[in-house]
Amino acid sequence: MTLENIRWIGTAPDAAWTDNAVMAAASSEDTLALTGERGQNIGGFGGCFNELGWIALSRIEPAARERVLRDLFHPQLGCKFNYCRLPIGANDYALDWYSCNETDGDYAMEKFSIDRDKLYLLPYIKKALEYRADLTLYASPWSPPTWMKEPRVYNYGKLRMEPEVLKAYALYFKKFVKAYEQEGIRIRQIHIQNEPFADQKFPSCLWTGEQYRVFIRDYLGPLFQKENMAAEIWFGTLNGPTPMAMNPLTGAITLQSYDAYVDHVLFDPEARKYIKGVGYQWAGKYAIQRTHDSFPELKLIQTENECGDGQNSWEYARYVFDLIRHYLVNGANAYIYWNMVLEPGGVSTWGWPQNSLITIDAETQKVIYNPEFYLMKHFSHFVAPGAARLLTKGHWNSASLAFENPNGEIVLVVNNGVAYSRTFTFKGNQRAFSAELRPYSFNTFVL
Repeated sequence: MTLENIRWIGTAPDAAWTDNAVMAAASSEDTLALTGERGQNIGGFGGCFNELGWIALSRIEPAARERVLRDLFHPQLGCKFNYCRLPIGANDYALDWYSCNETDGDYAMEKFSIDRDKLYLLPYIKKALEYRADLTLYASPWSPPTWMKEPRVYNYGKLRMEPEVLKAYALYFKKFVKAYEQEGIRIRQIHIQNEPFADQKFPSCLWTGEQYRVFIRDYLGPLFQKENMAAEIWFGTLNGPTPMAMNPLTGAITLQSYDAYVDHVLFDPEARKYIKGVGYQWAGKYAIQRTHDSFPELKLIQTENECGDGQNSWEYARYVFDLIRHYLVNGANAYIYWNMVLEPGGVSTWGWPQNSLITIDAETQKVIYNPEFYLMKHFSHFVAPGAARLLTKGHWNSASLAFENPNGEIVLVVNNGVAYSRTFTFKGNQRAFSAELRPYSFNTFVL
């Protein structure tokens, strides 16, 4: 392969997405090489469909909105996102609290409805599907309906464990998948609870490992199997290795070890037989390696990028590179960003400012592509679904990731995380080249 056939795209704070030319390999010990070993296959990259995102998109001209959607989802252009999340009921980026059934005591789910989703989520998802018909979608609730909880609140609380409630909640998931099917949208995965260890002022619910085990083993799993549901059941989205546990009699909160939570579920063969994968986010990054080592047959995904503070800084983008590398090195098959689109400041309905890939200023009609947009694009534009992660060695190992696409292309993503230029050299597999990486830059090489 000649140097002219190697494509190099770089993004630095003062210049985004530039084509560059590599040079002959330097005589340096600071190299990266492939070991010849292969890791997991990559399912893809994406973000979450949230109500405030669609509202932001709705406030710009149709042509500008189409450009944003194209830059996120078009299968040849932009980020090429193919693996995305949506909420079941309200999350912190909904306009306000809602669930798909707030009718007290409706155990038969006769009043179940996704009418609210038809206002904000379904239009967003359907526009994405126009660009990416093969979109993999997974869904999770931030809270069950309030009448299913003790106490009856949309934040905090816990699921009531009476059999009639558990049976109804399993039916709730089935109804959601079927309702979306009727809209022409396939939900491929159901994750039982967003962040089951988080007591938040926005929609949330605490779950113990025992609750997960019983609900999946005795209710959701058998129902999905009986109904031949196409959606997979996933153990997610887990946000910590040492979760809180609530004593059902006293209400006291204690900490559980990782063994007492994740293993409590996965070591039950009757529960595990229904579980196709595990989703981790936030402090779950400290547990993913152990799951990958112990249960290599299960798929793993990173389910929600850490959110930042609404400043959308280059410093935070560099932190996110390390997050992506950590999850993928430890076996994750997919990496999912959080809010793809928000208005300036990115403040949630419950008052938390967070980052987004794209900022839309409705007053000026300005569309701003933030640093994390380009970081995600450095992976998602080049790493195709089905790519294999390749193991590497050398001084650049901790600042890079390597993949082989199904067509045989080798993709290297390299981060120069310091304030000065450095020479990156790749040697191996009958290929060798060098590149002078700009300060604080993300770089993708396609061989």
